[in-house]
Amino acid sequence: MTALPMAVQAEHVAPAIRRPTPQGDTHDAPRTARPTRQGEPHALAADALAAGALAAGADGIPRVLDRCRALVRPSLEEAVGRLHPWVGEMAAYSFGWCEVGGAPADASGGKGVRQALAVLGAEAAGAPGRAGVAAAVAVELVHTFSLLHDDIMDGDGDRRGRPTVWKAYGTGPAVLAGDALFALAVETLAAEPGGARAVRTLSVALGDLVRGQADDLLFADRPWTGPERVRPDEYRAMAEHKTGALLGCAAALGAVLAGAGSETAAALDRAGRHLGVAFQIVDDVLGIWGDPRVTGKPVHGDLRERKKTFPVLVALGSPMGVRIADLLESGDAPETAATLIEEAGGRSAALTEARRHITAVETALAGVPLTAGAAGELRSLLGYLVRRDV
Repeated sequence: MTALPMAVQAEHVAPAIRRPTPQGDTHDAPRTARPTRQGEPHALAADALAAGALAAGADGIPRVLDRCRALVRPSLEEAVGRLHPWVGEMAAYSFGWCEVGGAPADASGGKGVRQALAVLGAEAAGAPGRAGVAAAVAVELVHTFSLLHDDIMDGDGDRRGRPTVWKAYGTGPAVLAGDALFALAVETLAAEPGGARAVRTLSVALGDLVRGQADDLLFADRPWTGPERVRPDEYRAMAEHKTGALLGCAAALGAVLAGAGSETAAALDRAGRHLGVAFQIVDDVLGIWGDPRVTGKPVHGDLRERKKTFPVLVALGSPMGVRIADLLESGDAPETAATLIEEAGGRSAALTEARRHITAVETALAGVPLTAGAAGELRSLLGYLVRRDV
């Protein structure tokens, strides 16, 4: 249920692409490439999905996002307008539409990736984009609900350059607003033709989302080494549930409301889930070795915060694991820890794992008939997600 910042540098994905400024940041630094290291997987752009994104033109993705947001916004506003006025104000604040007290605002409400996946899912299934609008509204409401609760659990005081809802309105009100958005999402889907199937699809994703968040919270208290340490396969499952479930659900829901068969919806769901794992793992790489000018994060930030990320978990299973664990536990010398994690194979293993899941995304999409134009935009958007911010 955590927000998903993702900023993939040229050395990991596509050397020729400049990244936009991350949400809430003011920097706009160009990216520089480095030669591929011996034994390191080639840039992810070599994969079919990323190559498809480049072929379709990554610069066109913002236009796709703008188009989908414009299509969805009126229905999203109408849905929020049905809430209790005070709760509706908190929801509007979270979307960047107003300030505390209700004064109009034009703050960042995010790029709308999940709502775009829902619209493109409907179009890829052969229906007009408007067939996926209710799905887009529902997943955007659920995503925002998850952020409200996640900010409370993590104690985060800022999001997208503004105080989080719990900081601005209080913890109890923020929990209430999140609950209201969740209920509104279910109501929105239930009112649609085929709503029962759509609600079931959303329910599965929500169950996985909670499971992934629970595992992530529990990982923090488990030891670095020994039989109780977190294993890479446990991390993969957590990332699929916490990050991939709602991405897959978004694309699948659009197809479901468009009348697509179960095979098509399942393929879109699988693609989103694999994307979520790749998305999270590449973010882990950047959390240790990313350029702060590009990511907006402090260098070695994830090590300072003692996060059990995929490269760390792989390295802890190596002969260097005990030494790395001692460094992580003490919080001393994160630079040394980063070097040891790389020497232990954590970095290359993470990139290989991300690459494997990106290939699985393309395999899932290639296994079902999809409308060519919309499927191309969908592939471009999915490729964009592993190299840009969400």
